[in-house]
Amino acid sequence: MLDISYIKANREFIIEVAKNKKVSIDIDYLLSLYEQRQNFLQQIEALRADKNYIAEQMKQMATLTDSEKQNLIQKGKDIKDKLQNLEEDFNKIEELYQGEIYKVPNIYSKDTPVGLSEDENVVLRQVGEKPEFIFTPLEHWQLGKNLNLIDTEKSAEVSGSRFAYLKGDLVIMQFALIQWVMSTLRNSNTIQEIMHQAGLGNISNKSYTAVIPPFLMKPEVMKRMGRLDPIDDRYQTTEDGLMLVGSAEHTLGPLHMDEILDHRDLPLRYVGYSTSFRREAGTYGKDMKGILRLHQFDKIEIEVFSDKDSGFAEQNLILAIQEYLMQQLELPYQVVLKCTADMGTPDIRAIDIEAWLPGQNQYRETHTSDYMGDFQARRLQTRYKDSEGNKHFVHMNDATVFAIGRILIAIMENYQQADGSIVIPKVLRSYFNKEIISNK
Repeated sequence: MLDISYIKANREFIIEVAKNKKVSIDIDYLLSLYEQRQNFLQQIEALRADKNYIAEQMKQMATLTDSEKQNLIQKGKDIKDKLQNLEEDFNKIEELYQGEIYKVPNIYSKDTPVGLSEDENVVLRQVGEKPEFIFTPLEHWQLGKNLNLIDTEKSAEVSGSRFAYLKGDLVIMQFALIQWVMSTLRNSNTIQEIMHQAGLGNISNKSYTAVIPPFLMKPEVMKRMGRLDPIDDRYQTTEDGLMLVGSAEHTLGPLHMDEILDHRDLPLRYVGYSTSFRREAGTYGKDMKGILRLHQFDKIEIEVFSDKDSGFAEQNLILAIQEYLMQQLELPYQVVLKCTADMGTPDIRAIDIEAWLPGQNQYRETHTSDYMGDFQARRLQTRYKDSEGNKHFVHMNDATVFAIGRILIAIMENYQQADGSIVIPKVLRSYFNKEIISNK
């Protein structure tokens, strides 16, 4: 969330930000709740001071007359009753206040385009040559069915629509991707090489710590992450009230919740693997075939905690890593700077990578990279001490290393052959000990 002092000082700008991010807020109502909240706090603090004074007086009861004792006891009782009533009123206002301030979106970077829909996202660059085929390329679901790699018919009987069985070499490819990514991001020399290629200086080449985070989390923690909404896209258990994560970053982000970190340990870089769950609310009828849009899917995610001056640099490094991996796979892609209407409420700057899918004859999103500044850290109370002992909120980045199902799709469609087989990308062949996936 944003600091209320910043909101007060930049009222008109915050209203404009909310409008451009398509977020409905009432700043005047929020500020009135804040004033009521502060008024209650002042009264409560004054009464608590009176209560402490009475408590000190009570220690001298032996020296007081009966009348003075009764008067003191009555004053203490009156203060206790007033304090209880005030605290009850304060709690009501506090709940309303927190609800409203949580609605306020994060500001966006100067280079973020202002737009009304994803159509106004800006393509920064296109990389790689699109494959040319002497045949009509198939979509991944057709390839998957022909090669017995994907079964959505049986999964529909077992689990319903938008689920899938992955089989055979496609499963091996998924685990190959995971192994390859983890070994790449855990290697500081490779990180240094990526930084050099991208022209990134003055930033640590520290490697990423591998994590398998929980798949379930408390809704109040997901709310602190700013990822609880849209609630109708979340799965939750009925008996225990826990939420199924929609991404590994949902439980990576709170990894240092309510902690004060040492600046010498920053940046803290994590790469996490998780099965993820989404209802895909609002996507009825879209991408029903294959594994492009499922209720259950696997992702490898990055989460970074840095100091207040390194957030943009960390996002630039993440983007360089994403592009490096795509180039190693020799997949054509484009880098897209998302406009205000298409970025998330907590995001300062959001960048996507979209892979070329020849079967669909279009680019489709495979990666996201979101820089939040200290927006999430304020809710999570994740701070660090600088060299002078001053406390600051950390700045946070999260990003997709691979939405695995979508990368599998990109590989299948770009590497397909006229006979229906699929060539395995060179960088993954050591995990297979073969070069082609086929029925032979």
